[in-house]
Amino acid sequence: MLSCLVLLITAAQAQTDHDAIMMNQHQWCNGISYEHSQWKNYWEGTLKRDNQNIGTFTSQAVMFMTDYGITNNLNIMAGLPYIWNNTSAGTLHKMNGLQDVSVAVKWKPVTAKWDKSKLSLLAVSGISTPTSNYEVDFLPLAIGFGTTNVMGRAIVDYQRGKFFTTASAAYIIRSNTKIDRTAYYTDHMIYSNKVDIPNAANYMLSAGLRSRYLIAEAMISNFTTLGGFDIRRNDMPFPSNRMNMTNVGAHIKYTLPCYTHIELTADGSYTIKGRNVGQATTAGIGVYYIFSFKKNTTAIPSHS
Repeated sequence: MLSCLVLLITAAQAQTDHDAIMMNQHQWCNGISYEHSQWKNYWEGTLKRDNQNIGTFTSQAVMFMTDYGITNNLNIMAGLPYIWNNTSAGTLHKMNGLQDVSVAVKWKPVTAKWDKSKLSLLAVSGISTPTSNYEVDFLPLAIGFGTTNVMGRAIVDYQRGKFFTTASAAYIIRSNTKIDRTAYYTDHMIYSNKVDIPNAANYMLSAGLRSRYLIAEAMISNFTTLGGFDIRRNDMPFPSNRMNMTNVGAHIKYTLPCYTHIELTADGSYTIKGRNVGQATTAGIGVYYIFSFKKNTTAIPSHS
């Protein structure tokens, strides 16, 4: 249900935790991205429906991202989004605020080259945690789950000439969260204000063109919660619901040839299959500036 799940996976960034792009040593990338996500239909369990008490749900987010190259093969990155959620119908009030700050380390231990081919293996480890005391028991308007998350991801990237394919898989451990009531019902009655949030897995596959100044790729991603229960008929969603989604999308990154310190990005995605989530259409743009602390070096990051 939460569009913030999509934002966490597909936020427009110059370098992300699921690609094979690395900042070179002593390069520092900073940027701002904007995401717009919207849906009218959603899956209530496996039943696809609309809801006149919601109308059209819209989520917008502005994210600050920073990424520093400790070495050519070791990067540290961080991000923080501000999110606005609202609906076009009904009486639910809009919600907005700072969501979760995330920090991740990306490591590329292996790169093999032969002929015109490259094979790279990468590993990413990250953590995210709330930066504000936002309300989590008000879905779909809530801007997050209020959990602290630990993520590990493995990435395989193959490039031949200008064409590449990247596959990644991640496991996300999520803490429990607290709600402002002392009892709630899932598939049984629970007398507590603590909610166990199921862990999750994320799989991504992308392929496209990667050149000196342009990256253009198509991608498919799947986010699956490893537990949880379905939204009951005509009920509000709950933080520990099962929330699964499969998205297809595209990503473009362009580095200005006349000034390689500036990168522009554009993204789009669409939810083709889901469970207890909205069928969202998402689009985003971003602009990034790369500081180079080495003299006489290009600002273009390493592609693999």
